[in-house]
Amino acid sequence: MNRKEELKHQYKEMKTEAGVYQIKNTVNQKVWIESTRNLKTMNGKQFQLKMGSHINKQLQQEWNEYGEDAFVFEVLEVLKKKETGYFDEADELKKLEEKWLDQLQPYGERGYHKR
Repeated sequence: MNRKEELKHQYKEMKTEAGVYQIKNTVNQKVWIESTRNLKTMNGKQFQLKMGSHINKQLQQEWNEYGEDAFVFEVLEVLKKKETGYFDEADELKKLEEKWLDQLQPYGERGYHKR
């Protein structure tokens, strides 16, 4: 197997973890909570913020104002997949995100979400 095929094979074998994460502003403690089917995509969100293209304008504005060092990316919970029977990952992920939104209430002065 050549190197390219080997890397392709390794990529296909990699397990992805779905879950919920937060981007936390350490200056004012505001948080942005989001779920994803692949927690490795947090790097992509950080890249969006660096490029000035994050979907949440208030978060983007404060990222620009306070700088990258004022923010931390943290996994809140990894989705546990059922081994047997029917499992709707998208639906379970939505429920998990709602759980964390209910728990942390990231609205108004506490976060970047709107009710």
